Amino acid sequence: MLSEEKNRQLTRVGPGTPMGELMRRYWQPIAALTELDDKPVKPVRLLGEDLVLYRDLSGTLGLTDRQCAHRRADLSYGFVEQCGIRCNYHGWQFDHTGRCIAQPFEETVKPGGLKDEVRIKAYPVEAKGGLVWAYLGPQPAPLLPTWEPFTWTNGFVQIVLSEIPCNWFQCQENSIDPVHFEWMHANWSLRLGGGAGPYSPAHTKLGFDEFDYGFVYRRVRVDTTEDDPLWTVGRVCLWPNCLFTGDHFEWRVPVDDEHTLSVGWFYNRVPKEREPYEQNRIPYWYGPIKGPDGRWISTHVMNQDFIAWVGQGTIADRTREYLGSSDGGIAMIRRRFFQDMDTVRNGGDPKAIVRDPQLNRRIELPVLARKLLTDGLPRAALEKHPLYGRHLKEFVFQAGQPDEVRRAFDDAMGTVRS
Repeated sequence: MLSEEKNRQLTRVGPGTPMGELMRRYWQPIAALTELDDKPVKPVRLLGEDLVLYRDLSGTLGLTDRQCAHRRADLSYGFVEQCGIRCNYHGWQFDHTGRCIAQPFEETVKPGGLKDEVRIKAYPVEAKGGLVWAYLGPQPAPLLPTWEPFTWTNGFVQIVLSEIPCNWFQCQENSIDPVHFEWMHANWSLRLGGGAGPYSPAHTKLGFDEFDYGFVYRRVRVDTTEDDPLWTVGRVCLWPNCLFTGDHFEWRVPVDDEHTLSVGWFYNRVPKEREPYEQNRIPYWYGPIKGPDGRWISTHVMNQDFIAWVGQGTIADRTREYLGSSDGGIAMIRRRFFQDMDTVRNGGDPKAIVRDPQLNRRIELPVLARKLLTDGLPRAALEKHPLYGRHLKEFVFQAGQPDEVRRAFDDAMGTVRS
């Protein structure tokens, strides 16, 4: 268990807090790029700051203070111009650097107006992997990582977002908790479906290792050995706030101390018969977290995780917990977060910061089934695969996949449904 002070350090993310300053050293995914096709202006709350994301008519992305510098009107109701965003209240216009570039009435009564005196807060923003990323930290900004799957071809990608009403840190601790797969996703799913047994093969051995970009967790069950990829390769707790399982990422983005944006990026390799395949548009959707009865949805893998996270309270009280042998990875990442907060306080770069452009061309990670994901399989073999065959039939990770996304997936995979 932790002291109340230590728990606060791990969970508070506002400006000036130790964890807030640490998390501002990393690029955070805040939206799907195609969201801005539908609406070019989007309100965003990130690390306790209220901001507005937009794409102007020239295609430039901007992320600025949500309030106009004039009379504090809400810029999320503003409209984009060829350059920047214009406030709908009195027409003041700001570019992506936060510089005021137009003040219609002021410029009428005084040449030049007051533009040179006015700026609003603005942050760097970039697009990669179909996502929009923001950096709220000091300059010089690190490079936005080019994770290996972002470079894969012949695959269908979709982005799923959900707003979770709890602190980000209990979500991220789930990223290094192997045993919950046995109970939450296997045994509980069995019972939810009306079955009484047999239960999932039990875990017999766990391993946790640190590497440059996070931690790897490994596991052996009674039906596997140390020759199984779940031990030899493992899965990744990607630093600082992501889970990577080989074919998808799950970022747990701190909105503020009491809310998290879950951002899922999912890749499905198309059958060999469908190559070459080029995806022209990466779809996104917001996954529901509650059903019509007001209860949390429990039918899908990540929805089950959401139940575990919110069930710990808005901010988990770690002064009352009892860690066991399965929690070795959780203890490891907590220690590393405290170390990184100290590093930032002393002016250094924390873990997993990328500044080498050559390295950033393609950052490899431990990948289960890499050959399948990069080389592909014929459709018949893919259908028989114990894991990816099921993915052809249904989206298992979150409830609520829209019909149009399913149809786009089926079209990519060459699936014909009755």
